[in-house]
Amino acid sequence: MGLLDGKRILVAGVTMDSSIGFATAKVAQEQGATVLISNFGRALGITRRIAKRLPVEPPVLELDVTDEEHLAGLADQVHEHVDGLDGVVHSIAYGNPETLLGGKFMEGPWEDVAQAVQVSAYSLKSLAVATRPLMSRGGSIVGLTFDATSAWPAYDWMGVAKAALENTSRYVARDLGPEGIRCNLVSAGPLKTLAAKAIPGFEALESSWKDRAPLGWDETDQVPTAQAVCALLSDFFPATTGEIVHVDGGFHAMGL
Repeated sequence: MGLLDGKRILVAGVTMDSSIGFATAKVAQEQGATVLISNFGRALGITRRIAKRLPVEPPVLELDVTDEEHLAGLADQVHEHVDGLDGVVHSIAYGNPETLLGGKFMEGPWEDVAQAVQVSAYSLKSLAVATRPLMSRGGSIVGLTFDATSAWPAYDWMGVAKAALENTSRYVARDLGPEGIRCNLVSAGPLKTLAAKAIPGFEALESSWKDRAPLGWDETDQVPTAQAVCALLSDFFPATTGEIVHVDGGFHAMGL
């Protein structure tokens, strides 16, 4: 018997098989869930190819969370495959690495900052609104963050976007809680994903993590993070919402 037996889960933002979203979809399927994944634009073809590497090839939906037409049509796309959702994973973030990351904080232009906040934070609310009618029996929304309580080397405006994401999650938790919909985030340590590779200087974080995390840290292993996401999607956290669960080897709890 799996942790997610009978659950219908949408993992939004799966691109590469090295992503946390892909690992989450895999663990969710192994735990008994029916999984749908999504992407859009040029990445959609990549997503369709890597979907075949999952234990069960899932339906791939086209969803740009900044496109109102896509959001409005999401329920119809979902209903082509399942009659509703029990969980949604927000595995979506973007910041222009040429203007917002790698030590460019003081030069970051507003247009790019606005895009980063919309894609990385506001989209959690957008996705919650779009999937709310599909979770008539209640459900769980889980997003992915990188600890926004500190100013990290190289992370710059994405750190600001993640801070916005973390507070957005709390407000979604507040407003959807009465409907039985929980909203939580998982804060992972640095992982070798496509997003991390786009951040100049991010490898400095990876080296320091191994030294300071009391449990150690493997930046190539997305499974612990995916397992935490799936635990929050399950019925094992029925009274937990507005929370940030750290999966970082304990790094966040250590002093200098």
